[in-house]
Amino acid sequence: MDIGYRLRTLREEKKISQGEIEKRTGLLRCYISRVENGHTVPAIETLEKLARAMDMPLYQLVYDGQEPPASPINGGDKRSDEWGSAGKDARFLSKLCRFLAQMKESDRDLLLSFAEQMPRRKK
Repeated sequence: MDIGYRLRTLREEKKISQGEIEKRTGLLRCYISRVENGHTVPAIETLEKLARAMDMPLYQLVYDGQEPPASPINGGDKRSDEWGSAGKDARFLSKLCRFLAQMKESDRDLLLSFAEQMPRRKK
């Protein structure tokens, strides 16, 4: 997936300039340009900032399907009732994303396979 191309396409669809993204995120316009042109790969935290600046959830920014992802059930409201969208749960989810991004792929695979086995265990 070319995240830079996806970012530029979504930004242009929403008619938002790089300057506006710069104001909303605090990221430099030249950095945004480097991401859009594929010269830089942003961290997950940076992608979260960019998604917030364009008023969309992160999954819509990184979605790699043939058709656009479905809108949330609650409509286009800015506040969602989904787990991890606000408060303590959102902080925990953000921390979890940071830690997972820092892990080696083999360690991440091991952790995910362990998590998949947890519901199957019987007491």
